[in-house]
Amino acid sequence: MGRFLRSVGIDLGTANTLILVQGKNIVLREPSVVAVDKKDGEIVAVGNAAKDMLGRTPDSIIAIRPLRDGVIADFNMTQGMLKHFVNRSISHSWFLKPIMIVCIPYGATPVEKRAVEEVILQAGAGSAYLIQEPLAAAIGTGISVNEPSGNMVVDIGGGTSEVAVISLGTIVVSKSIRIAGDKFDESIIRYVRRHHDLIIGERTAEYAKMELGSIHNKEENKSLEIRGRHASNGLPKTALINAREVNEALKEPIEHIIDAIKVTLEKSPPELAADIIQKGMSITGGGSLLSGLTERIMESIGIKAELAENPLDCVINGIEKIIEDMQSFKRVLIPLKK
Repeated sequence: MGRFLRSVGIDLGTANTLILVQGKNIVLREPSVVAVDKKDGEIVAVGNAAKDMLGRTPDSIIAIRPLRDGVIADFNMTQGMLKHFVNRSISHSWFLKPIMIVCIPYGATPVEKRAVEEVILQAGAGSAYLIQEPLAAAIGTGISVNEPSGNMVVDIGGGTSEVAVISLGTIVVSKSIRIAGDKFDESIIRYVRRHHDLIIGERTAEYAKMELGSIHNKEENKSLEIRGRHASNGLPKTALINAREVNEALKEPIEHIIDAIKVTLEKSPPELAADIIQKGMSITGGGSLLSGLTERIMESIGIKAELAENPLDCVINGIEKIIEDMQSFKRVLIPLKK
């Protein structure tokens, strides 16, 4: 069985890439980071090894994230990264090239979609399909997307937040904004520089978000010592920040996400809106793990919101369900022409 045709699902995310092989579940979960030698452009590390280098490399090596805001920012680096991940994930003894299913943001432009298509095909796909991320996330949460009933999913990832109303296997109304987990980190970086005269990196900001971020301010006095560079003289500096400050930094991007949900509901057909009011909305994606965010959305919108059981894996779990029953989910797939 292992040497014959299998399907491969790929959640090519801004923060992390997950790969699933039919019959083997998730076989790879790594950061979407590449370390490159600036002299010759050669990739020296990928995934976890490359992430450890972020902000810590010598001048000759640079660690980059080739996907930004949910789409490909550096084609060559994304291609190299994905080939590396695919080679680690599938058996070279397979007789046939695999079918690959890869998710893309609903708001991706035609140029961005084409870039993903080329990367997939050059990574070794025999045939390939795209699926819009909100649909995959909804299927992964257990929503019956093929039914004639309105369902809403809010997928808050690393690069994008996508709000979608789904019925009959189709996204009826959607709003995609490039504000998500990365923008949370950037807001913390800006806040710390403005209020503490301290320059910190992405990893420090992410750590502060995870340790102190809580929308309901239940632990305002909880604090954390962070280290970086003095913004004025460039010397090493430490500062103490507390949960209240982190929450203040996160207010603006969270309000943008809430506004996107409101706009989507306002544009929804009345019958589907009535379904959503009755059933509520599902919250997925790594960005949704911010403490208190689901409750904040529910309070602002006035509709029940439920955090998915495993929000980080909803998209890849949805792709797995599609792989196991391609015929039933044919409507949600976008076939690629080689």
